[in-house]
Amino acid sequence: MGDARLSPAAGTATGAASANPRQSDNPGTRALAALNALGRSEAEAALLRCCGSVRWARLMAALRPFHTMKALTDAAEDVWQALAPQDWLQAFEAHPRIGASLSTHGSRAAAWSADEQAGATAAGRDEKRELERLNDEYEQRFGHRFIVCASGLAAGEMLSRLKARITSSPADELATAAAEQAKITELRLHKLLAELAEA
Repeated sequence: MGDARLSPAAGTATGAASANPRQSDNPGTRALAALNALGRSEAEAALLRCCGSVRWARLMAALRPFHTMKALTDAAEDVWQALAPQDWLQAFEAHPRIGASLSTHGSRAAAWSADEQAGATAAGRDEKRELERLNDEYEQRFGHRFIVCASGLAAGEMLSRLKARITSSPADELATAAAEQAKITELRLHKLLAELAEA
């Protein structure tokens, strides 16, 4: 981690190959073209839904154009790993607590969170109480929110991971949480492109 020594030119190089005209009817190609065509502030706002670090969103918007999904996700990982811890913490705080009551209405990011945490929403009363208790203990110990890529996980698995990680050292846990955020970001980039392809 550290200063992100990236530039728009580097982003273009990451994209490498130009879009193939024969693939112009491909939804993925159309979605990337739509992302590339957004104004700077619009792109930053869209990317901020994928990762709650303002600096990450700004750097990613500046690195456009992206011509392949791999170029986009590779850049997302490179920028994320180059950020400072405070940028990571900002992204963590953009997430609701695991097990919190979530609504599918409101912002699209909130709807994504509700979908990703569906396993925790479906938890029984005892599991929800245990999640709340352990979330409190985790935040007191580490000073930031518990981050896990929750898609497809049942409440019991989330509880198991929370219990296992709560004994980690602060440095190790920060790295683990950052890795989980990177997974969430990639998942949400795919969701963003799916939305752009349908627009």
